[in-house]
Amino acid sequence: MARYRDANCKLCRREKEKLFLKGKRCYTEKCAFDRRQYAPGEHGESATRRRKLSEYGLQLREKQKLRRIYGLLENQFRSYFHKAEKKKGITGENLLRMLECRLDNLIYRLGFAPSRKTARQLVLHGHFRINGKKVNIPSYQVKPSQVISVREKSRNLDIIHSALKDAAADLPWLRLDKARLEGELIEEPKRVDIPLTIQEQLVVELYSK
Repeated sequence: MARYRDANCKLCRREKEKLFLKGKRCYTEKCAFDRRQYAPGEHGESATRRRKLSEYGLQLREKQKLRRIYGLLENQFRSYFHKAEKKKGITGENLLRMLECRLDNLIYRLGFAPSRKTARQLVLHGHFRINGKKVNIPSYQVKPSQVISVREKSRNLDIIHSALKDAAADLPWLRLDKARLEGELIEEPKRVDIPLTIQEQLVVELYSK
């Protein structure tokens, strides 16, 4: 499968915002974004000062930001958008809900992994179960009431326990049981409960042209 393999910190610098793609490192003085808050490239700093984004540019940057947060390639992201468009409700909010209900994202949100990239690797290596059944597909759409648990042989993994110690605040649509190393999607998240500053309407406008 094709995957972005360049430095993650370049993506944050390109979007002029921390996307928290490297987990705990993003909160330390080693964060490249804090040290160089300008676009990557030979002329990144001077170009950033001069450029004023057009309406299309603003829409594109918002789409790229959202796509990069969840670690998706363009075709994957576009596919999610078309599915969100066909569902009842507001397209932008539908899109965010679908992205949030990905298995790799939920593992990150529950605190079993320090980043979505690490969560994706853990899923691919078969470290998690859904309702007791092995699922190794990061894009698997978790449904309400389904329970995500760490498989028996993986319960001593340092990376999981280390991540749980630094886990973020609880979200109202998720339930975490640290003792049993399992979590549950209680319900699909409401837009107000999704901790993202994304303007999803700009993404909708971009794809609606």
